[in-house]
Amino acid sequence: MLWERLELWQKNNTVGMTKERYLEMEEQLGRTPNIEKCPPGIEDFPEIFIDTLNIFNSLGDRVYPEIGYVGKDYTNLPILIKLYKIDNIDLCIELLSRFDSDAIKLSQDRLKREYEKIKRKH
Repeated sequence: MLWERLELWQKNNTVGMTKERYLEMEEQLGRTPNIEKCPPGIEDFPEIFIDTLNIFNSLGDRVYPEIGYVGKDYTNLPILIKLYKIDNIDLCIELLSRFDSDAIKLSQDRLKREYEKIKRKH
C-alpha cells in the first residue's frame, strides 16, 4: 500500500497536483472528490516517510555538465539517520532509492527536452 501511494504521490507531485489543489478543483467544479483519484498528501504517509523525505532533501546533489543530475551524495547519510532517529533503516534506504530514481528520471527527461528544443532550433 505504501509503494502505491508513493507512486501516486510522485506522479502527481511531478505535475504539481497536490491533495489540496485536487480538493479545491473538485469543489470549484461542484463534484464530490473521488478518494481513488485524490493524490495523497504528505500527512497521509507514516512518519518514516516524512523523515526520509527530509533526509533526502538534506543530502547534496551530484550534478555534472552535459549529464545532469546523477543522484544524491550519501556521505552524510549515517549522520542524518542518527539525527532523525530512524529505526527501520532498510525502509529508509528503499525510500531514498525510490526518491533518487524518480529525481534522476525527471532530470534526464528535462535534459532530453532541452536537447530536443535546441535541435529543433538548428
